Amino acid sequence: MQIRLRLIGGLFLLALAAIVFRLFYWQIMRGRVLSSQARGQYETDTALSAPRGNILASDGTWLAARSEVYLVYAEIPQLKDPPKAIAEKLAPFFVEDPEDRGQLLAEIDRLYSLLTKKEVVWIPLKQRVAPETKKNIEALGIAGIGFERGEARLYPEASAAAQLLGFVGKNEEGEDKGYFGLEGYYDLSLTGKPGYSVRESDARGTPILLGSSKEVTAISGVDLVTTIDKRVQLTLEEKLKEGIEKYGAKGGTVIVMDPTSGGILGMSSYPSYDPGSYWKYGDEFFKNPAVSDSFEPGSVFKILVMAAALDAKVVEPDTICDVCGGPVKVDKYTIETWNQQYNPNSSMTDIIVHSDNVGMTFVGSKLGADALYDYLDKFGIGKLTGIDLQGEATPALREKGAWSIVDLATASFGQGVAITPIQMIKAGAIIANGGRVVDPHVVGRLEKDAWQEDISAKTGEKVLSDEAVNQIKAMMVEAAKNGEAKWTYQRGFSVAGKTGTALIPISGHYDAEKTIASFIGFSPAQNPKFIMLITLKEPQSSPWASETAAPLWYAIARDLFPYFGIQPEN
Repeated sequence: MQIRLRLIGGLFLLALAAIVFRLFYWQIMRGRVLSSQARGQYETDTALSAPRGNILASDGTWLAARSEVYLVYAEIPQLKDPPKAIAEKLAPFFVEDPEDRGQLLAEIDRLYSLLTKKEVVWIPLKQRVAPETKKNIEALGIAGIGFERGEARLYPEASAAAQLLGFVGKNEEGEDKGYFGLEGYYDLSLTGKPGYSVRESDARGTPILLGSSKEVTAISGVDLVTTIDKRVQLTLEEKLKEGIEKYGAKGGTVIVMDPTSGGILGMSSYPSYDPGSYWKYGDEFFKNPAVSDSFEPGSVFKILVMAAALDAKVVEPDTICDVCGGPVKVDKYTIETWNQQYNPNSSMTDIIVHSDNVGMTFVGSKLGADALYDYLDKFGIGKLTGIDLQGEATPALREKGAWSIVDLATASFGQGVAITPIQMIKAGAIIANGGRVVDPHVVGRLEKDAWQEDISAKTGEKVLSDEAVNQIKAMMVEAAKNGEAKWTYQRGFSVAGKTGTALIPISGHYDAEKTIASFIGFSPAQNPKFIMLITLKEPQSSPWASETAAPLWYAIARDLFPYFGIQPEN
């Protein structure tokens, strides 16, 4: 009994101590909270945003730049004029067309509803107001209307290079973030590091002159100096749009690249969008078809297969095709030429000039599936190019050892294998660049104040011999002069090129009415200044590349020849 009483007494003392400790702890924490609240009343914290880096063309002019904008807000207790009168004064500044009475009345109603909200002391009225508009509103002298400075992204050329650039939107925390293209890929570098300012202030929030203060300066983002040539870019934008309208295509892409460095000189796709008002467009506009969309390349792919066969020495330019006199049977399928015309005893050069599918099955059989796979792998087919644009994708290349004789036959003329435009121009540039791989890129230099860092061109291994390169170049020159697109050839200029018309696979079969038309070429054939790839999706005027993509290629090239100092040979 005595032991039990002693135990109860001990438990009572422990409980009492716990209560005392809790009371003591509560008093301490209450003091801390009050102290924290007091400090909050007399300190003003201000976040300092980091200016976003600019994106520049190769000549230093703006492709994307930071610009000053303002948030217009109202402090309800400070308003002197009636809400309706204020709404009527501000509305003309906030609509696209002040003469549009419907827009104006709708904006007046919107502003009035904001200005008459209950239990609100501060409310935003309009985001992204230009400095000139701010000045005009300030001139009205409306009491209670204030402005908060911010930063916006300015794209001086509007929709030009939109998919290449990307846009700046907001993340889940409401902070600026780059999406797609360069804005997405280099977001961390462009964003910089924000700072903050802490200043002692009175109860009304007014800074105390002799009060304590602390500031950490924001560090601006770096500028990107790209390889984009603005003259080339604007030419592509104009000509591509004209070509799509002329040939009734659903869309199209054009890429111009320096084949020796891999620097992208211009890249355009259509339909496009305005990155400065990206929210007006659907998500389907944002991805860049040049790096994201895959297609079966058709006959432009023949130059890669022929180059591989020449390098492997399984054929020579004058090797005679002994199956080119008619259709050829491969397993249960019959391979025909694109125009059902056959050329017995064709040489390898003739096969490229005539874009002969039967002849290419002959070349593919000489090379073999495993060897073809190895060459395509070296050319970068089935792998990301590593281009510095957010959103690059790649279709897989069928695994080595899993190719049937049908797979080999169809791949030899560019069907049954999928690539992206950037992969095709990278592979084509190997021929233009003397057999050496070069990686495509858009940014050539990073800059900030007095600091800069060059991004070296990445030149890879030599995958084609000089002999094979010269042989396939000669074939491409002949194809440009005497192939199915010879009517659009620019006489006197040295061009190595090849057309391609590929059927579009739909639900496991090919639709004969839907094609991708393409043309790849470089000029001059020796020591080229540029390589260009055109793709047109489902042209309606003609399904053939020789009548759509090829003339569009030359329409652009006619502007590029004098710009790059390329003179006629004769």
